[in-house]
Parts: sequence; structure tokens; C-alpha cells
Amino acid sequence: MDSESQVDNKNTASLFYFALAIILCIAGSSLISIAWVGNYLEAKRISVAGALILVTGLTIFFYSLQKLISRKVIIVPETLPTNSASISQLQTQLIELESRLEHVPIALFTINPASKEVTATNGNARRLIAPGRSSNLEQLYSQLQAQVAGRRSMILFETERGLERALVAANDISLHGVQQTMVALMPVESELQLEAQNAWLKLIHVLTHEIMNSLTPVSSLSRTAQELLADSKANLNEMDFADLNTALDAIHRRARGLVEFVSSYRSLSNIPAAKPETVSINDLLGRLYALSIASWSARGGKINVSCEPSSLCAVFDPNQLEQALINLIKNAEEATAQVPQAELSIHAKLSRGNRLRIEISDNGPGVPEELIPQIFTPFFSTKERGSGIGLALVRQLIQGNGGSVRYAQRVQGGAQFIITL
Repeated sequence: MDSESQVDNKNTASLFYFALAIILCIAGSSLISIAWVGNYLEAKRISVAGALILVTGLTIFFYSLQKLISRKVIIVPETLPTNSASISQLQTQLIELESRLEHVPIALFTINPASKEVTATNGNARRLIAPGRSSNLEQLYSQLQAQVAGRRSMILFETERGLERALVAANDISLHGVQQTMVALMPVESELQLEAQNAWLKLIHVLTHEIMNSLTPVSSLSRTAQELLADSKANLNEMDFADLNTALDAIHRRARGLVEFVSSYRSLSNIPAAKPETVSINDLLGRLYALSIASWSARGGKINVSCEPSSLCAVFDPNQLEQALINLIKNAEEATAQVPQAELSIHAKLSRGNRLRIEISDNGPGVPEELIPQIFTPFFSTKERGSGIGLALVRQLIQGNGGSVRYAQRVQGGAQFIITL
């Protein structure tokens, strides 16, 4: 029997007792009245019987009244389900809502305004604060606590991959009468880098196409003009011939140099898709050591290579990662050209979150702090004759394999690049 039927039964019983009490009170009062008014021999007995019936009726009346006063009345809202089918449907909807919240593609946190305690609400939030992602939880939490409800902002927080940007929005909510702040965080560093990279690639593609179309005829025509000038040498005085020949040769050489320069940028926009395979990191570093040690030893330098553990393997395109590492080794060699005892260190290990981490460090002068944000930008170079494609190509190769590369300041000086895959 459900709660509604039980309430109906209790109400019926109460009405019955009330009716019985009223009847008994009326009967008792009537008998007493008859006894007092009439002139019967049995008047005293009738009065006693009426009094007993009246007392019984009053007792039942007050007993029923006490029961009604002490009874707890539960009001069930009409919106609350009252049958098992409705309750089951409500439970299903609750499970679906929890599942969507758990897998929503943003990190959700709740903050207690009184204690400032930050709690991860869904799976993305828990993964963000797990080992392998955020490396400075205090910094992240302090930025979340500083958010103002109803506003959006961009924050920077430290991760194993370096500084990452994220879009943050906050709102005040009330749960079970407790005021809380809900903060939504969406990391956008990878998306911003990818958009910037795609923009540069489109620009490079257009520039190289248009410049090549213009320079190739210039180089060809200048060479043809030199040949025609040689055929007409007999008709020109020696000074005029020398001046014209020098001018045409300069045009030809400069045009050819520009063609070669522009061709080098085509490598940025023509990188093939990665072909990942399982690679032994120890073997990969061994090949890089064999390729580089001769030039470093020739100037008194040394290379230190280590892999922990030696059996470490990872999945990526070996040719593309090898090319990226060669570019970084070449940069280190040029940066330490004036260092008496140049030293290069390449160390591979597993970082938090079971990710491959390769650190390439040298004891050169390092990169000035104000230039660090620009070193991976195409066309930017700190060298006098640098093309500005070396580090841009490194980043593109690493990102094409699902990884990231960043520059890190070393306490002991020098440059350090960290690759995470």
C-alpha cells in the first residue's frame, strides 16, 4: 500500500471516531435531560448511565483530537513522481546528466567562497590537475580563485609542456542553500599555436609562389643577356662591356640567391604527414651521437647522451623527430662556437603522465628573455645571416607527431629545449 492510501485510511478512521464521539455525547446528554425532566422511578440510574455515555463520548472526542494534532502531515508536491516508473525515469535522466557533465570538453571546478577550497568537478578537471599536466597547482588555483563571476578572461598556467593559455569563465550558483562559484576552464594553447602556424604556412605558400614566379625569369633573362653581351663584345669598348657584364652578373647571382632562399621556405609548407612507428629511443640517440660527435670533438667540445631506461620506446615518425633533433643540435653547435669547452647534453626519459620527454641543453649564451616568445616564429632569427626557419620547422615537425617543444631558461646558463611526445 502506498503513502497516499495510508493517508486516506487514517483520515477515514479519524472521521469515524469523531462521529462516534458526537453520537455518544448527544445520547448521554439526552438521557441526563430525560432523567431530570421526567418523573420516573429509575431516574437516578438513567442519569448515571447518561453521564457514563457522555464521559465516554468526550474521552473519544479528545483522544481523536490529540491524534490529529500530533500527526505529521507530509505535503507531496505534484511534480514529485509517485510511482516506480516515474522514479526510474528520473534516475535515468540524472545518470545521463552526470555522464554529460563528466565528459563535457572543458574543465569544471567549484570554489567555496568561504574556505576558497577548489574542487575538480568533472573528468577534464581531474586530468588537468593530475601528474603530467599542470606542474604548479597553487598558481592555477590562485588564478581560479581570483576569477570574477560573470566575466571571461585569459590565464597562463604552467604545465609539463610549458606555459599554456586558457579561457576561463565563472558564475555564482547555489546548491542545497550553499553559495558556490562554478569556474569553467578551456585550454586553448594548442589551438592558438595551430592557428598561428596555419596562418604562417598560408602566407609562406603565397609568398614563395609569387616570388618564385617573378625571380625565375629574372635569373634566366640575366644569364641570357650575359651571353648576348659576350657575342657583342667586339662592338663595345672594353669599359662599357665590363660594366654591363658586372651588372648582369650581379643581377643573375642575386636572383639565383633569392630563388634558393625562397626555396628553403617551401620546406615549411610541404612537410609530409607523419608515419608513426615504435622507435627505440636509445638507438635514435645513438645515431644522432654518431652524426654529431666528429664536429664537436674537432673543436674540443663533447656530447653527453643518456636514456632512462635504456629500453625506452615511443611511437612517432623517426625521420621527422630525427630531423628536428638535428636542427636543435645544429643550433647548439652554432650557439657555442665561441665557447672554449662547448658541451651538449641530450637526455631522454619518461615524464609524468607517461609521456616521452627529451631535453637538449648546451652551455652557450642562451636566448635573451625578451626574444624567447618569438624564436619559433617563421622568418625570425637571432643570427646575422639566419633564415628563421630552423626552429619553426622543429615546432612543425614535433606538432605533426602530436607533441610540443618549448624553450626553458637554465639556472646555470645556456639554452635548453624540451620536447614532449
